[in-house]
Amino acid sequence: MGNCFTGSHSVNWCVQTPRQISVAKETVVTRSLGNSGKSDLCPAPIPRSLPTPRSEHEILSSSNLKSFNLSELQKATRNFLPEFLLGEGGFGLVYKGWVNERTLSAVAPGCGMVIAVKRLSPDGYQGHKEWLAEVNHLSQLHHPNLVKLIGYCLDGDNRMLVYEYMPNGSLENHLFTKGGESLSWATRVKIALEAAQGLNFLHKEKQQVIYRDFKASNILLDEEFNAKLSDFGLAKEGPTAGCTHVTTQVLGTYGYAAPEYIATGRLTTKCDVYSFGVVLLEIISGRRALEKDRVGSEQNLVEWARPYLCDRRKVFRVMDTSMEGQYPQKGAYIAAAIAYECTSDAKSRPTMAEVVSALERIPAKKQNFTSNSDPPSPAHMSPARHSRKPSSPNARDSTGSPLPPPPMVSRVSSKHEEDSRLHR
Repeated sequence: MGNCFTGSHSVNWCVQTPRQISVAKETVVTRSLGNSGKSDLCPAPIPRSLPTPRSEHEILSSSNLKSFNLSELQKATRNFLPEFLLGEGGFGLVYKGWVNERTLSAVAPGCGMVIAVKRLSPDGYQGHKEWLAEVNHLSQLHHPNLVKLIGYCLDGDNRMLVYEYMPNGSLENHLFTKGGESLSWATRVKIALEAAQGLNFLHKEKQQVIYRDFKASNILLDEEFNAKLSDFGLAKEGPTAGCTHVTTQVLGTYGYAAPEYIATGRLTTKCDVYSFGVVLLEIISGRRALEKDRVGSEQNLVEWARPYLCDRRKVFRVMDTSMEGQYPQKGAYIAAAIAYECTSDAKSRPTMAEVVSALERIPAKKQNFTSNSDPPSPAHMSPARHSRKPSSPNARDSTGSPLPPPPMVSRVSSKHEEDSRLHR
């Protein structure tokens, strides 16, 4: 659904014929499976911590959300003044507003608590169903790494969502906006870990939730660059009663959606894991999942990067040059190995709990190498510019000891290693 608190343009879709569309610089794909969205193999889900289905009345009666009327939000945003526009997505426009922190009543701009008001556009790619789905999920799910929904507005034809304000916008803007300050390695690791913790929370709920639209534009950052997942309009309850998957119409964003989900419509938590792997690659490389202005396999980040991810001598080719080599060699290799695992075939992918555990082991600071140890790979230099040979795969840390394999590298099969050799 795209970032709703910044100027990024990102679109989601629901098209009934197999085709690809390109809107606002982002290409998306959809495929109709000709069913109601429920599994054709599994019995009806058993109600658990997220009662499903809930009626619209039950959802909107949630005691922890404020029901705003149109006039209140008009006052909070000065009638949706253009200068208060934060961004635009498939849902519609997002505006900055102000409310009293205690009563949540609208106040004059510059006073009280800042909020973000997402207003459904009648011409948008999402509608009442997605609006209601977001209210349903965020009224029940609470975690430090999920954006907080404060309230909603259902007033005539007006449908709006009111969130906490995230002053640092989306991860997408920080990674891909030209001329901006590059994120440090420590900040990138922090964001990746916190986003992973948010996904892991969803997957570990008694009634599992599959996010289905994990991408950089949906990861929002507060004033301290704490990461929170936003936009739950495509989120779906996971399989229950012993089922392995949910069969549903394919929705998401091309480049992030798992290949097996696009091909079959079978949705599992491993689809989210794949999407996380793509975003992790974006975080370490500074490249978008899809870049149509590149040549051949370089257009698809996963296809281009995978041959380098498990080769210590070539990982530096994937790393974002804007970091100018200011990252630990061991940390880069661990992150690359995690991304490799997450973008492998579905059966080989780790769980998000395993991903969180592995990310927690990534060094946040660049190591100081001694004269007796190998220097870090020249990640800030292009392969054509540097004259030094890449460091040995038997790299050593600051004490001169061999670097241990990353926590997830042991999961990489000899076949994957052979694939890496074939691409040298």
